[in-house]
Amino acid sequence: MPDFLNDYSPLPHLFVASMLGLIVGIQRGWVKRELEPGFRVAGVRTYTLIALLGALSTWLGELIGFWMLGVAYVSLTIVLVSAYISSQRTKLDMSITSLMASQLTFVFGALAMLEYFTVAAICAVVTTFLLDMKAEMHGLLKKIRDEELDAGLKLLVITLVMLPILPNEGYGPWNALNPYEIWWMVVLVSSISFAGYFAIKIGGATRGVLITGLFAGLSSSTALTLHFSRLARRNPELNRLLAAGILIACATMFPRLWFILYVVNSALAWQLLPILAVMGVFTYIPAFIFWSRQTQVQVAQPSLKQNPLELTSALLFGIILLLILLLSHALRDTFGNQGVYILSALSGLTDVDAISLTLARMSKAADGLTVSAASWGILIAAIANSLVKGGLAWSVGKTGLGGRVLGAMIVVALSGILTVTLVKI
Repeated sequence: MPDFLNDYSPLPHLFVASMLGLIVGIQRGWVKRELEPGFRVAGVRTYTLIALLGALSTWLGELIGFWMLGVAYVSLTIVLVSAYISSQRTKLDMSITSLMASQLTFVFGALAMLEYFTVAAICAVVTTFLLDMKAEMHGLLKKIRDEELDAGLKLLVITLVMLPILPNEGYGPWNALNPYEIWWMVVLVSSISFAGYFAIKIGGATRGVLITGLFAGLSSSTALTLHFSRLARRNPELNRLLAAGILIACATMFPRLWFILYVVNSALAWQLLPILAVMGVFTYIPAFIFWSRQTQVQVAQPSLKQNPLELTSALLFGIILLLILLLSHALRDTFGNQGVYILSALSGLTDVDAISLTLARMSKAADGLTVSAASWGILIAAIANSLVKGGLAWSVGKTGLGGRVLGAMIVVALSGILTVTLVKI
């Protein structure tokens, strides 16, 4: 008797292959459970047998030549295509999903026999998950607007196509202009804003003003501040609730900012953690107080940008970042750290991300800012940005809303300054 007939080592591999085929087969069988026997191209048993076919063909291929695996795969494909064509005579279903799932199941069996158990199992589970998510995925496609799909593709382009080809070295004065690092910062901020946009859309105002404000803080707390301030001007009875939403969005800026800093310069992020945490907490507290006093009122969802990611906006942010990088070095060389602080205050009036990313990068360089100076600059920008949003709520939403928001922002600014003196950055 040949030795290989006494070798039972393939049995565990065959068992794993059959289980993977069974996983896929159960899902496909459940979907087709209403069909009469004989009207299904493949069911629970068939998918299990297909996985065993892949495993056994691979085992025989190891013994007599891997041409056996190719013959088995081609034969299976011919049988599946024939069954698919025959099924079209009784139903008008052009989907080839089951056909592709069957071929993949064959491959899973082959991988199991080759001892790629983890790869085979992960692929089988992912395949089964995708097969089972048909209704949800089709429903999602119906909800996505054309400009949102374009935005997602653009995000992939600027991340996976543009970023890898940019040179990762310094150019220009002070070697401050590193194309790769600058564009990486653009990708980072754009990705967070993109996620925040869809978080607002998925969560919506129907989930409450707190969640809406929380998600808006990931995208644009300034936009939400303007929107809610306009609502408060027309509906003064909503002042407390709208103030809570604005403060939640403003408070979310602090963990968002910390995450950005951590990605770029973890040492600086840990230095600023207690300060940003205290400022965030002192923003969340009044938000929850205002919300608890007016919880039964619904608020319209904030108006979203037509396009969650515009390349022109990304390019503009990149240009602003580039200019702030140059200005930061120039002002530091001319006026020392005081020049950086002035630029931080001016930049914070409109946006806190660009100056924070700039200072984080400068403090990471060997001859750059000290961590203490960068921390002060980021704190100044955050305070300036918070006070601007408080002023926006006051000017647009009038005193009923503005008094609550601006008062809270002043307390937040003082809490940040007090924390700095205590931790001595």
